[in-house]
Amino acid sequence: MGRACVAGLAVVAALAGCTVQTPGGEGEHRSPVHIERPDDTPAPGRTPAGGGAEPRSAPPSHDGKPPAAPTPSRVLWSRGDTGRDVRELQARLRQVAWLFEGPTGTYDEPTQRAVSGFQGKRGLPRTGRTDTVTWQRLLAMTREPGRWDLYLMGGQQADPPDARCRSGRVLCIDKTSRTLRWMIDGRTVSTMAVRFGSSGTPTREGVFSVYWKSRDHVSTLYDSPMPYAMFFSGGQAVHFSADFAARGYAGGSHGCVNVRDEAAIAALYAQVRDGDKVVVSW
Repeated sequence: MGRACVAGLAVVAALAGCTVQTPGGEGEHRSPVHIERPDDTPAPGRTPAGGGAEPRSAPPSHDGKPPAAPTPSRVLWSRGDTGRDVRELQARLRQVAWLFEGPTGTYDEPTQRAVSGFQGKRGLPRTGRTDTVTWQRLLAMTREPGRWDLYLMGGQQADPPDARCRSGRVLCIDKTSRTLRWMIDGRTVSTMAVRFGSSGTPTREGVFSVYWKSRDHVSTLYDSPMPYAMFFSGGQAVHFSADFAARGYAGGSHGCVNVRDEAAIAALYAQVRDGDKVVVSW
């Protein structure tokens, strides 16, 4: 009779779409009938198909190899390097007050000291060489330098000369590249960086001639020295400027054409004659 009852229950369960469960593995008795839900979602406590406990996430595999060492920083520039990238480095170091000279475009001793100081302040190895880590830190703290930040103290290339400069003896002055070419019969003898008047006292443009030279001139209007002055338009002259030598393009003149290289303008002054042409153009 007992066997017949069990068999009957099994038939009923099969017809109802159920499965018969045996007691749990630890002696815990569960309901002998487990009903499948219409949406086929496992009921609480159900084991996955195939039986057994639900698998846990496997621990990370280890192949026995040590973790890879971090890639060492690559040196980008160091003492003795030159070029536009070194100018940018120097211009950015000026922005954070680690360098007060240049930019010169040459990775010199002051640049090396500035880089070393910047590195030490930020807990980086004080090598004085600009590696990728140092460069990224400096980039994050500074802005993109403009052209006249890169050439604050001169050193820029001159643009091609104005057509009016290609004959005779000419002081060919270009406001765009901020340069002066001393030219004789179309040949450039020397080139130097210059700066001009501010917006309130602009340097006049046009074709002029040197009408007076004054070696140790002092401005009567501004009471300022104008050594190696070569006057070409009223009170405007080409002359050496100690302020330009010290501050670069951070300053400006009262309309004169300033030269910062005293040796260069001394040589120019010795060659230029009264009556030589002066061309000032954009």
